[in-house]
Amino acid sequence: MAKKWAAPSAFLAAAAIIVTLMWLYGGAGETTDKPASTTVDSTQGVTDEQSLEDQVPADDAMVEKSGNELMKWPADKSQLDVVAPFYDEKSSSEERQAAWIEAPDNTLIPNLGIDLAKGDLAFDVSAALSGVVTVSEKNPLNGNVVQIKHANGLVTIYNSLSDVQVKVGDSVKQGQLIAKAGRDELEKSLGVHLHFEVRQNGKALNPTALIEAASADSQQ
Repeated sequence: MAKKWAAPSAFLAAAAIIVTLMWLYGGAGETTDKPASTTVDSTQGVTDEQSLEDQVPADDAMVEKSGNELMKWPADKSQLDVVAPFYDEKSSSEERQAAWIEAPDNTLIPNLGIDLAKGDLAFDVSAALSGVVTVSEKNPLNGNVVQIKHANGLVTIYNSLSDVQVKVGDSVKQGQLIAKAGRDELEKSLGVHLHFEVRQNGKALNPTALIEAASADSQQ
């Protein structure tokens, strides 16, 4: 009987060793350097890999250009109010405090974009630059979301939309109507508004600084 069970026992022992080695070496070979996700999550367009350290000062590079275009406001800024500014660590304490967003779970998160509103009225939202739509979807917290990819690693993100006019794969021109301002759950207290973000290679940029720099360049 001992001889009868010797072979199966040896086989099971060898299999256990092989599985253990595969687990050890397989785990060692995994990396965490995955690319930044393009999926908007519950933190107003911030990816899982993104944090305040990902902010890039606007004057570090001429990133307001995409190809031969200069970035423009995605809506008529002269008729809108900034109801939540971009969180800039270099800003005053008062400005930073105004740029915190209170999430539904009562936690505070930094606003890595800018929020525009016209009272509680809807307004047209257009593409800040020409590009290709990479995301057009409904998010439980951010509302209807559109992301547009541009040249030079730039991506513009438009949250809290209604009446979306574009779909994934569409090529859009600068100034083309893509949606209207709407509502979302994350910033429900703001009512009808547009949350607008700009990223370059996954890094959060200050939209106001970029567009003001672009406007100054166009006037020179």
